[in-house]
Amino acid sequence: MSKQAHKRRREGGRAGNASRRGSASIEQMPWHLPINSDAPTEPLNDDGIMAIHEGAMRILEEIGVEFLNEKALTILKKAGCKINEQNVRMDRHFVMEMIAKAPPTFDITPRNVKRKITVGGPYILFGNVSSPPAYWDMEINKKIPGSREMFTNFCKLSQYFNCIHFLGGYPVEPVDLHPSTRHLDAVFDKLILSDKVAHAYSLGKERVEDVMEMVRIAGNLTHDEFEASPKMFTNINSTSPLKHDEPMLDGWMRLAEKNQALIVTPFTLAGAMAPVTMAGAVAQSIAEALCVVALAQYIRPGAACVIGTFTSNVDMKSGAPAFGTPEYMRATQMTGQLARYYGLPMRSSGVCAANIPDGQSIWETSNSLWAAVQSGTNLVYHAAGWLEGGLIASPEKFIMDCEIIQQIQRYFDPMLTATKTEDIAVDAIKEVGNDGHFFGIQHTQDRYSEAFYQPFLSDWRNFEAWEAAGGIWTAERAHKKYKMILNEFEAPHLDQGIKEELESFIARRKFEGGAPTDY
Repeated sequence: MSKQAHKRRREGGRAGNASRRGSASIEQMPWHLPINSDAPTEPLNDDGIMAIHEGAMRILEEIGVEFLNEKALTILKKAGCKINEQNVRMDRHFVMEMIAKAPPTFDITPRNVKRKITVGGPYILFGNVSSPPAYWDMEINKKIPGSREMFTNFCKLSQYFNCIHFLGGYPVEPVDLHPSTRHLDAVFDKLILSDKVAHAYSLGKERVEDVMEMVRIAGNLTHDEFEASPKMFTNINSTSPLKHDEPMLDGWMRLAEKNQALIVTPFTLAGAMAPVTMAGAVAQSIAEALCVVALAQYIRPGAACVIGTFTSNVDMKSGAPAFGTPEYMRATQMTGQLARYYGLPMRSSGVCAANIPDGQSIWETSNSLWAAVQSGTNLVYHAAGWLEGGLIASPEKFIMDCEIIQQIQRYFDPMLTATKTEDIAVDAIKEVGNDGHFFGIQHTQDRYSEAFYQPFLSDWRNFEAWEAAGGIWTAERAHKKYKMILNEFEAPHLDQGIKEELESFIARRKFEGGAPTDY
């Protein structure tokens, strides 16, 4: 196909696809991009910010980061960095010059332009759980490997819920698909079942370029249109401490060249892959993030970059990762301060260490999500469905998390802090006086239907009424909602010609062997 691929006229469509949600199973909030109107929590004073910054710069200048990619080493050598085999040391002036080129905000536009998201500024956006190899639900009641069917069910949930703004990596790994062609089938499913912003794994040339082409086809875009602005994104993790590996750097650079959005998230667990002190762990995380942002900006000045945090701690008794801890919350808030110092958007996560959707899973996830709010996070990865430190995806947990996310979004509703005359309501207070109630007055009647958040999963009945209705616990209610959503799900419209072009591309790439593997 020529560079200027022929364009087809879109046919049909379901008007109001976004507004259609909120049907029989769940009366949910409408699709919107929430604005975090709160001042951020800032545990560090100015001296503390500069101390962590200075630590990160010293790491980059005096210790260096291993870049296990020859192309990256060549580029950074050209940029004037000090290269010793695979170790790269960067001058702070170079780093700051480069990151200053990154935009503080940018848009990512999926195939449905009405689902465009703005990353940065006051926006806080939520995405599905990504990359667990295993699955658990109440019906199976055991941990099992992920499958394509489970994968597609999570894609449906991610599309269904208006509070989920983007699809990250595979919400559960479909291990029944061969690794050489897994990305082709999985991304096809994602593009068919959702019209929201999608992700590509930065795992080498074939996977990255295949996904870029599929996103381009799905959006009915020419190559020039695709590269004009971000249409998708990737996330890479450092291999802490102080290392970036071959395939992730390869994908990172390819997406930078094509002007697609880039997120770097160091995986720094204090006490294991980073210093046991939170300031030391954050400083290392910042260094690991900034060095690849600098690389992206040198390749393509103005490339859309986000720095992420995954700084938490380990259980020093067992070495197991811990999430949603006080330490995790503080590290997230501290990283937010540094992100604002550098003028970069930020990513954090909705994470927990619990193994099933129980009380622990909710208090740890709530801690994580509210830390995202407090830190000024712009993109919240793993916001719905995460269990066992990211090793399990659960549909019940997904539903439960969406209730939390909706409550956070409602928390930001300007209605709650409005102070107009009718909001102060002195006349209503005068009408009721000292010996009445507000249920029946007109001021209440005019507002009662939208006055308060209406949960779709919480049960507000008293114990006797709850018991009489079967005494159903939260996870059981979530399982029932999950089944109802699957039953009523409708995929968003995709032109038949575009679908056929995607299928043709996949067939050709499968014939060519997909991505190389050792089996």
